[in-house]
Amino acid sequence: MTSLFRGALAIVSLIAWTCFAPHAHADTIKIGYSEVLSGVFAQVGDQGIKSIQYAIDGVNARGGVLGKQLELVPFDNKGQPSDALITMQKMLDENIPVLLNCGPSNIASALIAAVDKNNERNPTQRILYVNCGGLAPELTNEQCSFWHFRTSAHAGMQAEIMVRALPKDITKIYMINQDYLFGQSAQRDLKLFMTKLRPDIQVMGEEMIPLGKVKDFSSYIAKIKASGAQALLTGNWGPDLTLLIKAGMETGLPIDYYTMLGHLAGTPTAIGSGGDGRVHSVLSFHENVPAENNDAVRMAWVENFRAKNDFNYIFGDRWVAVELIARAIEKAGSTDPMKLALAMEGINLTDAAGKSVTIRPEDHQVLMTYYGAIFSKGVKYDSEKTGLGWKTTAVVQASEVGQPTTCKMKRPNI
Repeated sequence: MTSLFRGALAIVSLIAWTCFAPHAHADTIKIGYSEVLSGVFAQVGDQGIKSIQYAIDGVNARGGVLGKQLELVPFDNKGQPSDALITMQKMLDENIPVLLNCGPSNIASALIAAVDKNNERNPTQRILYVNCGGLAPELTNEQCSFWHFRTSAHAGMQAEIMVRALPKDITKIYMINQDYLFGQSAQRDLKLFMTKLRPDIQVMGEEMIPLGKVKDFSSYIAKIKASGAQALLTGNWGPDLTLLIKAGMETGLPIDYYTMLGHLAGTPTAIGSGGDGRVHSVLSFHENVPAENNDAVRMAWVENFRAKNDFNYIFGDRWVAVELIARAIEKAGSTDPMKLALAMEGINLTDAAGKSVTIRPEDHQVLMTYYGAIFSKGVKYDSEKTGLGWKTTAVVQASEVGQPTTCKMKRPNI
């Protein structure tokens, strides 16, 4: 029985969420969480923190780690790299051994550099960084670090999955991405894999938009319509995606949407019933994925989450991050960041559906099963109470997700 199912049997009996305490308790193992908890992307941060807490509740319900409970200690980074560095320093001040952050990539890049610098200068006060959402490929390539582990498939991997999922009759596309590290990577890699895998596709137009600044997407919708594109490809997330799709739906734009993050907070609501069969996404987990075994227990785990929240569980990468931390602490018998990093390298886990997960030692990139999915009617579990939910259209096994890495990791003296 996988760790999910062992934890699920206990977690379904929990009657309330663990409270988010502003200060850590001395008798727990702390995980510091740097997240966007205010501003335009706060809804995504709120969903992320609740999903992580649910995974932690599962670990605690099965007895915790080393006889102690895990405690999530959240800090608001306000979506800014400078504020994220402040949250990291607060974690160091509180002697928290693990920094968890789920993007965006500009924040992840700043944190990797800061963690490297701190751990080299202060070997007695190190911190380990687990990244469950910063998706730029550079983070586990040119900027790879011994102290950084990523539990999400990066933008290059997701771009390949998206391009492979495009129907043969789609030959004209438009691209819109956010103008920062991840969006730039998404735009680049989508074009790379279209050239490699679908040279018949024409790019009818492409846009890079300022992150979180566009309030009215009507002009972009007009450009897409005029271009004659059949599909929009985008790595946008948060309001930059919800407002884009909402504008397209309201004007009756006759295209399909292929997204990397169309399952995140608010997007299903923005899509609405008019998006039935028209919006695609790339997910590390969704509630309609059958479990590897003992599906009844997994369903109870899902339904317990849905009873407490008005959104669905789609954060498989967050779930794996919590399991990675818990299993590494158990394996190392310690919370020392050096011992945890060594324990994480090559560790074997199972994901939220019971499928195998590994961490590639050479670049600390996760390899796990991903799903191409379409937003549609006729599924057991809907999303954000819309009556539509995610239906699997393609399964990409962990062995098929990996791409070559250029990482030349500098390892500390042990």
